[in-house]
Amino acid sequence: MTASSTRLPPPAPDTTRARILTEAARLFVASGYHGVSMREVAAAVGVTKPALYHHYADKEALFLAMLDGTLTGLARLVAHAETQAGVRAQLGTLVGDLLASAPEQRVGLQLAGELRHVSPERRAAFENEYRRVWMGGLNRLIEGAAARGELRGDLPAGILTRALLALLYPLVTGAPPSDPAGTARGLLTIYLDGAAQPPGAGNRPEHEGPSSDI
Repeated sequence: MTASSTRLPPPAPDTTRARILTEAARLFVASGYHGVSMREVAAAVGVTKPALYHHYADKEALFLAMLDGTLTGLARLVAHAETQAGVRAQLGTLVGDLLASAPEQRVGLQLAGELRHVSPERRAAFENEYRRVWMGGLNRLIEGAAARGELRGDLPAGILTRALLALLYPLVTGAPPSDPAGTARGLLTIYLDGAAQPPGAGNRPEHEGPSSDI
């Protein structure tokens, strides 16, 4: 996997709003949407309840702000990948950044599992934004690579995007693999080069293959 030597910039400095989002995410992941009150969030942050409501009008607004933060992080991953030249460098950078932010991505996925508890209108708005930012961003990378002849053009970009997501999903779900970088390289190689053995190539010894604990 080709990875850019330039990493994503560090997170923004700590602020009251950032502390609210951090503590709220910890509480929501531990107790679920209905198991957390705004009073508990205020106590965890060390602010008064009125001060918390100054930043977020209600629990739904706070919850969706956490998910919006996840979307912002995903948008940064796509934007960083787009600065690279060629699909291998782009996807290598994307996967490297995804691994580096895996703990945050796991939190985002756990929070997204609680979306069913928010109003249908707000849930639909978030899901539309997710499709635009993440799915649309990846689709843009894939379409560009296909247009340059780097990826096959006989399949819709949407199918290639979903195949990429299916391969990358294990990197940010469940227990981390024992060799995250090796697993990522193996998955990206399968995506770009296929899983079939090239004609005339012998089988590799098992200990030389990429990590299989996904």
